[in-house]
Amino acid sequence: MNQGLITDSLVRKFVEWLEEDAPQGDETSRALIDEDIRVRATIVAKAPGILAAADEVIRVLAALGFEVVQRKTNGSSLKKGDVVMTLEGEASKLLLLERTVLDVLAHCSGVASATRRLVDEARKYNPRVRIAATRKTIPGMRFLDKEAVRVGGGDTHRLSLSHTPLIKDNHLKIAKNIEKAIARVRAGSSFVNKVEVEVSNPREALRAAKAGADIVMLDNFSPEEVRRALDLLRTKGLREGLQIEVSGNISEENIGRYAVLDIDAISSGRITHSAGIVDMSLEVVKSWKSNA
Repeated sequence: MNQGLITDSLVRKFVEWLEEDAPQGDETSRALIDEDIRVRATIVAKAPGILAAADEVIRVLAALGFEVVQRKTNGSSLKKGDVVMTLEGEASKLLLLERTVLDVLAHCSGVASATRRLVDEARKYNPRVRIAATRKTIPGMRFLDKEAVRVGGGDTHRLSLSHTPLIKDNHLKIAKNIEKAIARVRAGSSFVNKVEVEVSNPREALRAAKAGADIVMLDNFSPEEVRRALDLLRTKGLREGLQIEVSGNISEENIGRYAVLDIDAISSGRITHSAGIVDMSLEVVKSWKSNA
């Protein structure tokens, strides 16, 4: 995608977030900080982790008039005390942006770090398995969350409902029949799309595979149930060429029990909705009058 378009979109998002944080402006800075005061500041990691969203934040800050020197790039391993970037610009504007910038960096770095931990743990058992995100992202944060997953070594999965068709449990409750549902989705989709089906037991997995699903998602299966589904598919000669995704209640503690099995992907909502943060701070190191 065109980087200019991405930057424009991110700037609009930041402006929306700033309107939420300061709908009538920054009352404290208005009273204390003259318009001609400039500052130099650093953004510093307060905890270890994997950095994400720094490249995007820098593009936004540059578009808003700041001079920025990047010290760490997306995907860098951080330790406590590392300087992520230095920036210079109008003091009151920087203080207006401070919390929003730090929140985005901390959240996205938390997502990248959580993803990296799951990837590293899974690869101990299965070097080819993919760790994928879900659509369980905060509204407005989809692009940044998915990019943070990628930075952490994960797979972004489908980016939105407009991407790869995924027939879920509620679809099947309405459509009633797996075979007919797959046929209708296949007929109504582009030839470049794969069709994925979420199933709740090994027999449904077999039906979906027989009906021509490209990807079968084993949702909330125990490792033993996954093994039974795989055995059933192999017995019927349907495992070859079929992608198997496991999803539901995946954690660092149990991911190895799934990764060791003959599966292709493990998807986790936790890496976006419950990742925690990599805390960061903005520290002013110098201030001066711009006309001095």
